[in-house]
Amino acid sequence: MPCQNLFAALFVTLVAAVTPVANAADLAIVVEGVASADGRVMVALFDSTATFRRKPVRALVAPAAVCTVRLDVKDLAPGDYAYVVYHDANANNALDMNAVGMPVEDFAFSNNAMGQGGAPGFDAARFALPATGATVTVNLR
Repeated sequence: MPCQNLFAALFVTLVAAVTPVANAADLAIVVEGVASADGRVMVALFDSTATFRRKPVRALVAPAAVCTVRLDVKDLAPGDYAYVVYHDANANNALDMNAVGMPVEDFAFSNNAMGQGGAPGFDAARFALPATGATVTVNLR
């Protein structure tokens, strides 16, 4: 009988591993205005003012493609989110800056939000993700 108990435990573990999170939503982020197929597109997704631009709930990477890149995020809790996206054209895993701290690679914030003299806050970039999921679009600049 120990083998049956082992099989039952293994079965429960496998089912739990493939069962989606209850009330999970999927998010598609469509990044437009990608200038070249060099490097990759990087996205950091945040779920609060306290973590915005500090500690993402998800980080995504996709190969760059001219014009449009789509990144899919699965199994998110419905709620408010904001993201930062940039085209890491030289694939060095960093948003490159010039000598005065201005980005030299294309970037954007969700809602195409812009700050005054710097990055926008979470509230300006925030969007609601319903339980049914969503597709959001942003334009690199």
